[in-house]
Amino acid sequence: MPLKYALVHEWLTPKATGGSELVVREILNHVDAHLYALIDFESSNPQSYLYKRQIGTTFLQRFPYAYNGVQKYLPLLPLAIEQLDLRQYDVILSSSHAVAKGVITTPEQIHICYCHSPMRYAWDLTFDYLHQSKLGSGVAGWVTRYLLHRLRQWDVLTANRVDYFIANSQHTARRIWRCYRRAATVIYPPVNVEAWPFSPQKEDFYLTVSRLVSYKQVSLIVKAFNQLQKQLVVIGTGPEMKHLRQIANSNIQILGWQPDDVVKKYMARAKAFVYAACEDFGIALVEAQACGTPVIAYGAGGALETVRDIRSCQVNTGTGILFKMQTDAALVEAVEKFEMYQGAFNPEYVRSHTAQFSEQAFANRYLNFLEKFCKEKASLE
Repeated sequence: MPLKYALVHEWLTPKATGGSELVVREILNHVDAHLYALIDFESSNPQSYLYKRQIGTTFLQRFPYAYNGVQKYLPLLPLAIEQLDLRQYDVILSSSHAVAKGVITTPEQIHICYCHSPMRYAWDLTFDYLHQSKLGSGVAGWVTRYLLHRLRQWDVLTANRVDYFIANSQHTARRIWRCYRRAATVIYPPVNVEAWPFSPQKEDFYLTVSRLVSYKQVSLIVKAFNQLQKQLVVIGTGPEMKHLRQIANSNIQILGWQPDDVVKKYMARAKAFVYAACEDFGIALVEAQACGTPVIAYGAGGALETVRDIRSCQVNTGTGILFKMQTDAALVEAVEKFEMYQGAFNPEYVRSHTAQFSEQAFANRYLNFLEKFCKEKASLE
């Protein structure tokens, strides 16, 4: 008798279009699973691949302004995810960067969690969250700190509900071990490398594409290029947009949000793609390389696994330059180094390097992982 699968994700809205959603989509391309989430506004969205799909949700679906995200209801997220009744399934697959791994399962079920990141606002970004939030000071600040403390306790407890962890990078696997003391198998997320246009011919400008929020460090990039006086194009939108436009010199274009076809044109034509954030994986870095465009990135997190620093590679096998300090001075030095090595980059190799992060590579590894442990379950029955 075939196994019955359930796939649990945090939230499904038109504004949630990051790497975790790409993983959900790719899993559904290969696994016949019933889909569940805290909230769902994609099955009613005619532009979504989930349009008219039956998706199980929680009581948060009916809360005010849920369409714009449920982060505002953070203390209720653990309670909500635990209300999903998944007893009819043999295998529970979760795609988790917050609470999806916290679903309640039975001893007869297998729970395999693809972890994009332990909950960032409860761990790594706690102090950023408190600093930027209106609830970060006074009596409200102490209440928020207590709630985050309890959230961390719940997060560690629910790690024991997972049978097998998959991480999206070695960096995330180390974070899973640090937070939960659980080992994780690394399977890189799917990147549609074929969708990105390859161009060996580059123009005289640098590019960054990012949400304009503080931890993405776009202001650091702008400050560095103010000093360099080199052409920089910034694509993206977010709360830092106004500030960036105020500090940017005339050599910097801040275009705001742009449609995919425009982003792809800039990505293919840029001299280099610049990124200063520490990401768990960093899909944008791979997308740039798929265009044959070298990357200048902060050398931490997933960038250490997706970018080959040309200074430590054999001839024509580098795909970028990594800088060690998250400062504008370090980035200025990295750009100057990049210009020294610019002629040594082979755009064809830069693109071929991304094959290991393709959708097909993800599907092969993920399905092999499922097959291995589902066979073990079948043999025990």
